[in-house]
Amino acid sequence: MAEKTGPGHNQGEYTVSELSGALKRVIEGEFGTVRVRGEISGLKRAGSGHVYFALKDESAVIDGVMWRGTAGRLRLALEDGMEVICAGRVTTFAARSRYQIVVESVELAGEGALLKLIEDRRRKLAAEGLFDEAKKKPLPFLPRVIGVVTSPTGAVIRDILHRLSDRFPVHVLIWPAAVQGEAAAGQVAEAIRGFNALRPGGPVPRPDVLIVARGGGSLEDLMAFNEEIVVRAAAESDLPLISAVGHETDTTLIDFASDRRAPTPTAAAEMAVPVRHQLIEEVAQKSARLDGAVRRVIDYRRTRLEGLARGLPDPRSLLEDAMRRLDETGDRLSFSLRALLREKAHRLSGAGDPTGALQRLLRDREAALRHRTARLRPAMLNQDIRRQRREVARLGDALARTGRRFVAERRREVASLAQLLTSYSYEDVLRRGFAVVRDPADQPITARAALLKAAATDPRVIIEFHDGRAAATVTDAVGSGKSAGGRNTAAKAKGKRAVPAKRGPDDRQRDLL
Repeated sequence: MAEKTGPGHNQGEYTVSELSGALKRVIEGEFGTVRVRGEISGLKRAGSGHVYFALKDESAVIDGVMWRGTAGRLRLALEDGMEVICAGRVTTFAARSRYQIVVESVELAGEGALLKLIEDRRRKLAAEGLFDEAKKKPLPFLPRVIGVVTSPTGAVIRDILHRLSDRFPVHVLIWPAAVQGEAAAGQVAEAIRGFNALRPGGPVPRPDVLIVARGGGSLEDLMAFNEEIVVRAAAESDLPLISAVGHETDTTLIDFASDRRAPTPTAAAEMAVPVRHQLIEEVAQKSARLDGAVRRVIDYRRTRLEGLARGLPDPRSLLEDAMRRLDETGDRLSFSLRALLREKAHRLSGAGDPTGALQRLLRDREAALRHRTARLRPAMLNQDIRRQRREVARLGDALARTGRRFVAERRREVASLAQLLTSYSYEDVLRRGFAVVRDPADQPITARAALLKAAATDPRVIIEFHDGRAAATVTDAVGSGKSAGGRNTAAKAKGKRAVPAKRGPDDRQRDLL
């Protein structure tokens, strides 16, 4: 700084640049980084990517500038009239002799501003149809694999795994993601899209349903689930999605885009799977009812068939009646022929014909009549027998067709019941990788405490797999059975695949994962 003195003055002189530089050094040295609350006014985005605006309150205005790099990382969409808190460095703009704040971060000022931002965003996304009820997908009744997007170290994942273990153990894939902070929204959206990108039959099983979960917190803590990138990822998900963010009174925009909203993460686990023992009881009840119905139908058809059989005539009695009628007819015919011959002989003898020709003629006619009578009697009997046989054959065919149709219907019903019982058998569960541990008496051991108790007297056990059994000996009891939580994780984004969590010795998730 150059100081110059003139006649009658002992005060130094400054150039304009020197004075501006001195002021700049004083202001920047005095204030450094500050936080300023005010309302945005005159927002302008330059072609270079820099953002210029002014912060004002009731009685003052200060210029603000946000360089391109900072503006690109900003999560908020700045608008005129928005009340914000800007953090940055106070400096001066020497070319205009003005002071300004170089903004490095921006956040909304107060809950009211956050709620207004959320409501404006909700209206915008609703107008695009992201929240339409017609797009909601039903949840699968019994999913085999459940994908969970949450923090792997929080209490949320432990609550979800514990409730799934109590209700219906299934395979769980965890995609770790931050649930609070600037990176949370991007990680949650990437996890949802990553689960949807998995293909059936791949090295990592594709989930049947997704759960996006986080514990309770303030409105600012839950803002990641109000971000547009998360809401759009949830709306575009091909997999059914359950949102379980915060407590029952907390509402975020992902709740509107998801297929189901759970008041708590524990409730989300309850929505995802039914209660196993209730299903077993229901299947047993329906199986008993079905068995009783099948028995009643079979008894009814058997009774009906026996009734139809009783209505058929006895073929032997039919033949006996025909033979009796044939005998009576033959006797009457023989008597009639003899009477006719006697009458003709009497008439001839009365005519006084002495010649032997008539007698020979009569004898010939009598022999012919006897021959015809002998032929006629078995012919009539055979004709009646054939007619009765045709009737018996017709009734037998009808009875056989009815019996075959009845047996075929019963076979189809029994096959359907056998298929249903097979689908609910535990052998099908063994084919999916589970095993049954039995004691030497071939009784199943279903709890760790029971295993330790049995091992105290006899350490031998039998392990049943889907393709056979193997003998084993209990040498030590490993772990306490509590879940370590957060170890069954899917791979993070950017090329890494989601994989099932590793099971530790104390991890109860071995039944789930």
